[in-house]
Amino acid sequence: MIQYKLETFEGPLDLLLSLVAKHKLDISDIPIDLLCEQYMAYIKDAEEHDVALACEFLLMASELMLIKSRMLLPRDPASSEDPRKPLVDALIEYQRAKLAAGELSDLFRLYGGRTAKEQDDVSPDRTYVADHAVDLLRAALVHVFTETKFSEKTVREEFSGIVNAPRIPVEDVIARLIGGLREKNADLEDYFRRSESRAEVIAKFIGILELLKFHIIELRESITEENVTDVYSHAEIVLIATDEEIAAAQLESNDY
Repeated sequence: MIQYKLETFEGPLDLLLSLVAKHKLDISDIPIDLLCEQYMAYIKDAEEHDVALACEFLLMASELMLIKSRMLLPRDPASSEDPRKPLVDALIEYQRAKLAAGELSDLFRLYGGRTAKEQDDVSPDRTYVADHAVDLLRAALVHVFTETKFSEKTVREEFSGIVNAPRIPVEDVIARLIGGLREKNADLEDYFRRSESRAEVIAKFIGILELLKFHIIELRESITEENVTDVYSHAEIVLIATDEEIAAAQLESNDY
């Protein structure tokens, strides 16, 4: 079989599509005379330069001549199909495939060398099993104080706010939020502004992430005419799950 590659054209449809684009023709209403003339001129030029033509190019040339002859015959536009329709359909489908191939080629260059790994299901182990004597732990603490030149009193004062801070269970934060959402939607910014401490802000944030993960709530943008650019000020928290779906969810219960 004749092996063929004419410049950048991979086949007769590629050549036809290039001619359509070059002459800015309407692909749904192709002037078959001009297209046939340009196609035959290209084939003639290829033959003059001793370029071997594959049989599908010669077959397309005969198809164009057949379509051209049918367009010259009298016909009823209302009852008979346009002789150009099969060619137009093929060109449109090829154009779509070529555009899709270009997009997929860009994605392949970006992701072709990557591999995907499924998420590991690792359960957290909260038990501490190491056996340390209290005297050894105290000796280690005294050593740290000595090296850092901090007294025990200074350390207690510095970390008293962290150590003595009230613990906020995320489970309680989630329960209060769901209870409030049953009555009405909540403004996202206002929900965080009503926090009394940083720990409560973190607990609320973790709670919202948990509820979003299990599709119990969703954040909806509520744009007003006053300020259409400030999206965050107008995001609402909306309850979308039923009581059964909420009860079935495995929600986070850590303390913060």
